[in-house]
Amino acid sequence: MRSEDAPIAMRGVAPQAADLLSNDPGGRSESSSRRIRIIGPPAFSAGAVFSGLRALIQYSDLLYVLSLFRLNIRYKQSILGWAWAALQPLALMAIYTFVFAHVTKVNTDGTPYSVFVFAGLLPWIFFSSSITNAVHGMVAYPSLLTKMYFPREIIPLSYLAAGVADFLISSVILAGMLAYYRIAPTWNLFYGIPILVILGAFAAAIALFFAAVHVRFRDVGLALPFVLQVWMFATPVVYSLQAVPARFRRLYLFDPVAVAIDSFRGAVLYGRAPDARMLAVAAGEMIVGLTLAYAYFKSSEATMADVI
Repeated sequence: MRSEDAPIAMRGVAPQAADLLSNDPGGRSESSSRRIRIIGPPAFSAGAVFSGLRALIQYSDLLYVLSLFRLNIRYKQSILGWAWAALQPLALMAIYTFVFAHVTKVNTDGTPYSVFVFAGLLPWIFFSSSITNAVHGMVAYPSLLTKMYFPREIIPLSYLAAGVADFLISSVILAGMLAYYRIAPTWNLFYGIPILVILGAFAAAIALFFAAVHVRFRDVGLALPFVLQVWMFATPVVYSLQAVPARFRRLYLFDPVAVAIDSFRGAVLYGRAPDARMLAVAAGEMIVGLTLAYAYFKSSEATMADVI
């Protein structure tokens, strides 16, 4: 190639890349060159899902670092520190115990209402707080979205990972309550793991969808607390599944959150194995919801930096 032709051959190439190529005949430099990421127009497709998952795996270290960052700053400069993770369910347990054990009665099959409601509050608070923090977290750090590229779903997913840590801390309180009331756990307790996986994945689906919408329409963040409050009373958190009329129960259990909370409480308190059919339906809804929500999130990713 003639020297006067070099600028023509490298037209459209970034100046840094042109310098690297001109100085290195092999197209490489001794110093590592930065890869250029081309973000195309929004596209709702299966290809966007698979390419997004590949990128998410490549940036898994960033997801780990941001998750630790959430945990480090959540209770920074607070006197009680990590105890706040257990105070919220304990305070709600005290309020609901007073209302539903003294003002009105709830059938708990002989289990003390305090541990009954606490076993329902733990998965619900994990679900609702993860969604709330993830949705608001997308607009909390606009400089991250506008100054550098990374898979944007890392932000809401890091809040979900922090919610797992809070759940584990509160689980210590639940274990103490089981010991206090002499409720012996059974091997069916381990069903709680797949149940929580389904609930966490469904929370990720809701968080990804509403986080993408919230970037464009801030009404989502204002309406979310009300929606979650109504949703809580539409799931068996403070009451048992048997309190739901039988004619509505089949429709009621189409909610994966209701299935997960009732199944978790049954496995922890009563040593019951979850209904395999209901759990399979909830898992199927979770997979479909997570796939569609992730596809929508990736389709909106290209314009997030422009509208935030």
